[in-house]
Parts: sequence; structure tokens; C-alpha cells
Amino acid sequence: MKNLKFYALLFCVLHILTYSNAMAIEEANYEVVEKNSIYEIRKYSDRLAVETVTDNQNNSFRKLFNYISGNNKTNEEIKMTTPVTRIEKDGRMTMQFYLPQKFNQNNAPDPKRSDVELINIEGGYFAVLRYSGRSSDKNFIKHRDILSNELNKKNVSIKSSPIMATYNSPFTLPPFRRNEVMFKISF
Repeated sequence: MKNLKFYALLFCVLHILTYSNAMAIEEANYEVVEKNSIYEIRKYSDRLAVETVTDNQNNSFRKLFNYISGNNKTNEEIKMTTPVTRIEKDGRMTMQFYLPQKFNQNNAPDPKRSDVELINIEGGYFAVLRYSGRSSDKNFIKHRDILSNELNKKNVSIKSSPIMATYNSPFTLPPFRRNEVMFKISF
């Protein structure tokens, strides 16, 4: 009986930590314009982000995290937002952190590093498949293929490389993680 109580308490604590942490983070705004049993189509507005080339995923995350932690030209700390995205551009993998809505090209701090840059991500329509589990390449590829096949069946025109979007910290238990694969589409 003691073990059962311990595991129930541990589950509750982990659950609270997982969800209370996620709720405090600003998420990129979107409008769901269509939804089916496999994916949804979202409309995003333009978004400001900070980006770096991902030679090594951990190194890229660290560069972007340092930027929002105050390693920028104004030494301003910036709140973390979600999702963190990865996309292939010009044959190179990049990682992006979205900036909070209060920032624009005029008031966002410039990066100190030459390999970190502020970018505007053009809005538009995106097909999105949400899944849980680890944010591994294997899990991403599996869901990318599912989404790509569904879009091809429905003759939806894909306009971008697949985008990996992650929403939770690596300390979140895999069943509670929110991951997404996205494609910009014509709609």
C-alpha cells in the first residue's frame, strides 16, 4: 500500500510540474481553419524569431538559449516561448526560438554572435500533425511520412521542408510531451 501511495504522489507531482511549467510559456498564435482525425490546418501570422544553423542540436539550443538569457547586445533577458522549431533551409538544418509578441524588428535585441540572427518567419497556412513521445529524429520521420502521405492523398500542395516543433522541456515524461510536424501549404 505504501508503494502505491508513493507512486500516486510521484505521478501527481510530475504531472503538476509538467503542466504548470508549460502553461507559463507564451505560444505562437494561430487559428485552426480545418481539422480532421489526422491533422489540422492552421493559419499563422508573421513571427519574429532568433535562428542558428544546427551543426549539433545541443550546441544550437545553447546558442539560442544564451541569446534569450541576456547574451545579446542589450543584455536583455527574454522569456522562453514555444515551440522550438527545426527546419532545413538551403541544405542546412536550422533551429529557431520564437520571440514573445512584444518584440518586433525595431525593439528586439540584436544578437552578439554572428551565427545567431533575428529573422521574420512569414505567416501562412500550415498542415500540422501532433504527436507525443520523444522528439527523436525517428519519431519525427515516422510522423512526417504520415502527414506527407495524407496531404498527397488529398492533393494538398506542400510549400516547405518539414518542420519539427517541440513544446516541452527534455525533463517532461515522453507520454506528456507535445511534438508536431508541420508543412507550409497552399490553402
